[in-house]
Amino acid sequence: MSKMNKVYGEPKSNYTAKLKIKSAILFVWFVILTIICLLPLYMLIINASHSSSDISNGLHLLPGKFFGINFKTVVSGEMKLYFDAFNGYKNSLIITCCSCILTVFFSAMTAYGIHVYDFKIKEASYTVILLVMMIPVQVTSAGFVAFMNKIGLLNSYIPLIIPAIAAPAVVYFMRSYMKSSFPLDIVEAARIDGCGEYRTFVSIAIPMMKPAIAVQAIFAFIASWNNFYTPSMILVDGNTKKKTLPMMVQALQSSDTLNDNGAKYMAIALSIIPIVIAYVFLSRFIIAGVALGGVKE
Repeated sequence: MSKMNKVYGEPKSNYTAKLKIKSAILFVWFVILTIICLLPLYMLIINASHSSSDISNGLHLLPGKFFGINFKTVVSGEMKLYFDAFNGYKNSLIITCCSCILTVFFSAMTAYGIHVYDFKIKEASYTVILLVMMIPVQVTSAGFVAFMNKIGLLNSYIPLIIPAIAAPAVVYFMRSYMKSSFPLDIVEAARIDGCGEYRTFVSIAIPMMKPAIAVQAIFAFIASWNNFYTPSMILVDGNTKKKTLPMMVQALQSSDTLNDNGAKYMAIALSIIPIVIAYVFLSRFIIAGVALGGVKE
């Protein structure tokens, strides 16, 4: 029996061989998935280094010699009338960072309140939040724009930032995470030690929710950064200096006078850099959360 696997009732050498085969198959499969995920990004960078005529002639797998030229065209050429990289980064970062912070913080606070406190309409309020999550943005967009126009907030960043406080999907995720990973005994212990409710949330709940906050921060950042629909309805005065990067990319692609595809690919590549940086910075919290979740005391 020492040479037999107790679970499968077969020789240990056969079990080890099967395990290696399964690991090899999974490794190959994950490599293929990684290539599929990274291929569009790779082709974007490759096309950004070629001229418009090279791109028109067919597919290229190796970098070209026009990376610097395309960069100068986007930054200082005639494309600057449509794609102002500096102002685009500034505007998008202001909107995205503020809305991301508000989304994550207030959603975590809402989930904490529903999870920790007992009150009469606890389940009813959570049900309302879930119902709001099912309403598409397009249904309320006309009324939202009309209301913003009525109170004089068109062509302002406020309607693009403040509504981020209400994020039903994030609240749902946060509460689900807290139900599985946030014991109420910790809150009771903090209260016994004299810790206030707000301090308990900030000092205890938020550090314990880092993995969930990191995941939702990535999603909120990407969603806000790539958001074209709402800014295009609010920022309607046509001032390029107020536009976000997605609006600038759309104006660049829809232009009939600019046919430099290499520079257009460069503009798109520049617009996704903050998303890559945000993911690289926050992904370590996700990995740490998965590792901690796999350890039992």
